[in-house]
Amino acid sequence: MTRTLIKNGTVVSPTGRHDFDVLIEGETILALLERGKSDSLSITADKVIDAKGKYVIPGGIDVHTHMELPFGGTAAVDTFETGTIAAAWGGVTTIVDMALQRYGENVHEGLAEWHRKAGGNCAVDYAFHQIIGGVDEQSLKDMTYLVDHEGVTSFKLFMAYPGVFYSDDGQILRAMQTASENGATIMMHAENGIAIDVLVQQHIARGDTDPKYHSYSRPSLLEGEATNRAIVLSKVAGNVPLYIVHMSASEALNALAEARHEGLNVFGETCPQYLYMTLEDHLARPGFEGAKFVCSPPIRSKHDKHDHHGDLWKGLRMNELAIVSTDHCPFCYKDQKELGIGNFSKIPNGMGGVEHRMELIYQGVVQGELSLERWVETCSTTPARMFGMYPQKGVIAPGSDADILVWDPNKKTKIGINDKHHMNMDHSSWEGTVIDGKVDTVLSRGMVVIENDKYTGRKGHGKFIKRGLCQYLN
Repeated sequence: MTRTLIKNGTVVSPTGRHDFDVLIEGETILALLERGKSDSLSITADKVIDAKGKYVIPGGIDVHTHMELPFGGTAAVDTFETGTIAAAWGGVTTIVDMALQRYGENVHEGLAEWHRKAGGNCAVDYAFHQIIGGVDEQSLKDMTYLVDHEGVTSFKLFMAYPGVFYSDDGQILRAMQTASENGATIMMHAENGIAIDVLVQQHIARGDTDPKYHSYSRPSLLEGEATNRAIVLSKVAGNVPLYIVHMSASEALNALAEARHEGLNVFGETCPQYLYMTLEDHLARPGFEGAKFVCSPPIRSKHDKHDHHGDLWKGLRMNELAIVSTDHCPFCYKDQKELGIGNFSKIPNGMGGVEHRMELIYQGVVQGELSLERWVETCSTTPARMFGMYPQKGVIAPGSDADILVWDPNKKTKIGINDKHHMNMDHSSWEGTVIDGKVDTVLSRGMVVIENDKYTGRKGHGKFIKRGLCQYLN
């Protein structure tokens, strides 16, 4: 088997920094050696990577992506091939995508469709959550089958999008009761979709059709209300593991924090757009430019009574929020986002970000929002533990997969359509953003996939990961 040695770097974990060399054999990490020991022990390697002055961290794990997702009469433009190549460029070595069961479809058919899309096409490893678009007796049975036999141990439900993905409180409770029996994690899109639809219709009737009204029609209060309701239902179901996805609002975070302080098995995720972007600077751009930033929940106003950005960063520091993901769901501006000209409710919801999460959250380290260790924890280690992949993933340790990001803190990255941009979309959501750091080298199960500003991986290298249960349960 091929041996690779990463020398002279600083290995960073959630618990500290160490001057270790990393010896890789084949697809796994063989040993961690004190810096310089490889020379004194006369260890040989087929490839040596000099990481002097650089950080060596577990490869990023993005547990919330939507490759090829059908939405609003169109579909997300990244395929599993293009999306996982972009992930590799961003130091991400595992994605967990959302397999889709539409209302009226069979859960097994939905999962099989996602296996067909991804199989043989991925540049890095992948796993699946399962969206349950129709909760009924059969889908509840299928949930348990997927946990027991398919390595799919988390199920996403929606309190939003009536008529598309929406589940009512009774359906949610039944799914949670099933999860309490089989050990699965329930993932929740927590917005009050029924109330939102009323506000959307009222805005459109008044002629409020610009992209910024997407945010006005989905107020933070309705995210907070839905988050609290989901938590209450999880308690009724017996403290079922509940993971609130893409949290954007202080009101929602407050409900989550209170539940966590009670010792409930409730966890939260946020995304870079909710940490940096604002309604005024993005959604309200002149003309139709704001459509590029339409996602749900929406980007919040910087003039709200709550400091959403500050509260979310604090939530990450305090472990009220556990994970940063992307909700990567890219649509082109031309012909896709433009479907909503004259009616913001027709704009496909989603932004592209799988390539830039590690960069953007590292910038939070530079700005003093997070420690270096917390960067690794929220982007690599906790995702692996939350979704049953640890210690195969999420840690640099003997026996673990050799999924590694070598990060250079001394160089800069400029994000933009003509700079660093490998996602399959015609614009960059982060155009012009400069990061004080750079993805240097990326290894996926021992294979170098990014090196010297070149993609060196191959289609089909990525394999499906069967997952276990959440490893944080009380």
